[in-house]
Parts: sequence; structure tokens; C-alpha cells
Amino acid sequence: MTLNHQPTAPKHFLSLLDLNEEEAKRLIARATELKHLRQRGEHYRPLVGYTLAMVFEKSSTRTRVSFEAGMAQLGGTALFLSPRDTQLGRGEPIEDSARVLSRMVDVVMIRTFEHETLTRFAEHSRVPVINGLTDRFHPCQLLADIQTYEEHRGPIRGRRIAFIGDGNNMCHSYINAARLFDFELRIACPPGFEPEPEILAAAADHCTLMHEPAEAVKQADLIVTDVWASMGQESEEDQRKALFTDFCVTSALMAQAQANALFMHCLPAHRGEEVSAEVIDGPQSVVWDEAENRLHAQKALLELLLLDQQPGPGRAD
Repeated sequence: MTLNHQPTAPKHFLSLLDLNEEEAKRLIARATELKHLRQRGEHYRPLVGYTLAMVFEKSSTRTRVSFEAGMAQLGGTALFLSPRDTQLGRGEPIEDSARVLSRMVDVVMIRTFEHETLTRFAEHSRVPVINGLTDRFHPCQLLADIQTYEEHRGPIRGRRIAFIGDGNNMCHSYINAARLFDFELRIACPPGFEPEPEILAAAADHCTLMHEPAEAVKQADLIVTDVWASMGQESEEDQRKALFTDFCVTSALMAQAQANALFMHCLPAHRGEEVSAEVIDGPQSVVWDEAENRLHAQKALLELLLLDQQPGPGRAD
């Protein structure tokens, strides 16, 4: 007898816009529920028998630990695959790697450089693919950021957020978040370091681009920054330091925002460069809650992709 089962099309998470508004709200609420379960010491293990493959072309602390610990807490298994452990980008076509790996595991997380690597892999994967970071987007971080803001200040809808610094993958994901969660985003970056025009244009009704940090933070409810030179841009570090000097988030800059404004940074941070020590270590900073919430938000994401969209382990290949 011949089995002719066709796998259902997986739901991927390559950017925030792979979620609709209802899914996004439900995911954030669920992340906080899962956080409370863990704080109460309750064991919740719906992913027994599931395996997550974590493919790293870019190194990371928070991404690896949060996904690996999260999968273990949900009862599943996580496999860490460094560039030395895979053929991704080292001779075997990305498409072939996707076809093979997705027949052996239930979900794949990829942290890489070029966004096209991720999209090509997803096109040929029969299981969900998660963007752990690319040079274009960092959507998992935004889930944690939104969760953190709402735990401290309530719904982010209608709030004013200021992003200070490079128009990088974090900036791009904040632009998408403004569309998805319906808040106002003000972006302040040095000339020549603006976000990609097409990403910004798609969110024109939610975003304003400027070059003066003091203008961007006026009456803001949340101030966000990131490193000035991301991984892979080390050769530009000295040049960027000179150009970004006026874009350090200091106490004086925070004082121009709302009195109860919060500060976030995806970490690792360079104190004295993109943020002063007194801000990141001060009372308005929620960076440690933000870092912890990577764990809880990603557990909610795994639930959504594996349990809401797919049959359980042992599904027919």
C-alpha cells in the first residue's frame, strides 16, 4: 500500500508581518501567561516529541539560550548547529539543506546575515522557519519588546516610540511593529544611515524619519536604541562612532520624553556609546525584563507555529 500524504503548508515567522493583528495580540498575551506559569513553578510540556533545529551563522547569547531553554521547558528538544556543523552556505544549496533538515525536525530557527538565505530556506522547508535575526529584520526581539512594554505600561497602541540610532534590522522591525500594533514611531538617525526606503514607505502613516534625537524623543513613551555597528560592520566601527556621537541616549535626552518613559536596548550594549551607563542601569531601563521576555515570547511563538497550525509529532512525511 502506498501512502500519499501531502504535508500542509507551514506557517513561517520571517518578519512581524507574518502575523496578523489578532495573532500578534494573542501571542503577546500568551507570552505573559507562560511567564506567570514559570514563575509559579508549574510545568507545562506540550512539545514533548518535538525537535527544534537552531542554525547559527551569526553568534548569539540571548537567541541561543532563550530558544534552547524555551524548547526544553516546553518538553521538546533543541539542536544547536553552528557554521561548522552544517553545509548551509558551504557548498550544499540552501534549498537542499532545507529539504533535508525539514524532514528530520519539526521547526527550524535560523540566525544569519542575508535575509535571502532565510527566505530561500523557508520556501523549501516543510516545517515552520523562524527568523532568529537577519541583517534586515529581528522580529523575535520585537515580540519581547512589545511584551515588556505592555507588562509595564499597558497597551502600546497609540503610544509614541522613539528609535535612536542606525536604521538597521532593529529599526526595520520597529517599523513593522508600528504597523502591526498601531503605534507612532519616530526614527532619528544620522544622514546616510536611514532605514530601507521601501520598508519605511510601507509604514508612512505610522512613522516619521528625522535626524535630531531631541526632536524624536519629545513626549515619547518609550526610547529604544541599538549598537552603532552591528555584527559584520566591525570595519566601520571607528567611522560610525564619529558620526553617531550626538545619538547617545543620555539622561538629558530621556528628560525630554514623557516623565514615565521607558528605555529599551536589545543587548549587548556599549555603555558610553549608544547609551550612557546612568540610563541603561537607571530606573527607567527595563532591559533585563526585555531580555528575559525573549524566552517567554518565543515559547508563545513556538506554540503558535507548532500547535495552532500543525498536526502533532509523527505526522506523515
